Amino acid sequence: MMITDILQIADRLVFSQTGKHLDNLQEAVIKGVWQNETYREIAEECNHSEGRVRDVGYKLWEILSQQLGEDINKSNFRSTFERLELTSSQFINIHTIQSSHNFKFCSCPYQSISKNEKKPSDQQQPYCNLKQAPKIIDFRSRKKELLTLSQWLENPKNALISVLGMAGIGKSTLVRYFLDINTQPFDVIIWKNLKLSPSLNFITTEILTDIQDNNSENNNNILSQFLNLLNQKRCLIILDHVEEIFIHQKLAGLYKPEYQDYQNFFKMVTEVEHQSHLILISQEQCAEMECLDEELYPIKSLKLSGLEDGEILSGIGLKQDQDSGLKLIEKYQGNPMYLKDVALLIKDVFDGDVAEFLAEDSLVITKEMRSHFNQLFNRLSPIEQKIVLE
Repeated sequence: MMITDILQIADRLVFSQTGKHLDNLQEAVIKGVWQNETYREIAEECNHSEGRVRDVGYKLWEILSQQLGEDINKSNFRSTFERLELTSSQFINIHTIQSSHNFKFCSCPYQSISKNEKKPSDQQQPYCNLKQAPKIIDFRSRKKELLTLSQWLENPKNALISVLGMAGIGKSTLVRYFLDINTQPFDVIIWKNLKLSPSLNFITTEILTDIQDNNSENNNNILSQFLNLLNQKRCLIILDHVEEIFIHQKLAGLYKPEYQDYQNFFKMVTEVEHQSHLILISQEQCAEMECLDEELYPIKSLKLSGLEDGEILSGIGLKQDQDSGLKLIEKYQGNPMYLKDVALLIKDVFDGDVAEFLAEDSLVITKEMRSHFNQLFNRLSPIEQKIVLE
């Protein structure tokens, strides 16, 4: 989208709420945030104080949040508006009703078909089901990782892609955001959360039931039918929380007895000829996700580490300079979940002063972090637990 389109949408939304059009400073804030500028940079360009620019931004995000029904802030403003396009778009329709504006938009550029809806025998419209995908509340720039995913999916040989990393690092958010900005054509896009339904038979049967017109064969070889679907249509299937099918307190990537069928399934996806892609999002890596030769194997693995950009702390009300902000990020390894949690503590106990918090010179572990670490520790094998405790 062009910045002129963004300003037009924002102007209509603000006018609908306040009866006033965007003023010069509001336009400058929107332009600057769209270009990933900090409030300080915007303030310098406009000859205003940083505090004034922050206040204007805060009020803008509040208005846009109320008008669009989404939690919008400086950090996710661009990612949200990149899901919106003007009247001719499949994302957003702007209707003038009397003197107000009614915005209707969806976060997936594909047709979604419910089970009860009649499907044409020769389904031409793409099918998209993101009901089990997470909602994007805040996305931090991972341009390199987004580009990597895009390049991998352009190659039809890359049948199996894994996105790996610690809980809270942003794996699911990255893939979800990629879907929002993806321009590659797929016949089918489906997101399945293994925390909700880990059974492979259930997942594949449900997908086949939704996609296929004739379900008479569904009681026969489900795996064969599913692989046939991957060959007939260009599908993008995302399996989230794949670590749910692995045994706790064993070496990483060992399947639970009831989910051993996934091992054969992942192998078949990489060995059988088809035109589709399977993305696995997981805290653990199994042998089927490992790539022995990046050039020859149809397997790719993207391992996410913590964020390093100081912008991760923007918009959460902390008092910080660049140095203290970067030190805080380093202290908590750039994990967005940890940083958000400790930010609440800093605001409550240290009045939002990051430097004062760092002066304590100790690693503060919050209750939420401790609970999370216990979960991670309990997944480790006895040998791994021993190494951690040493």
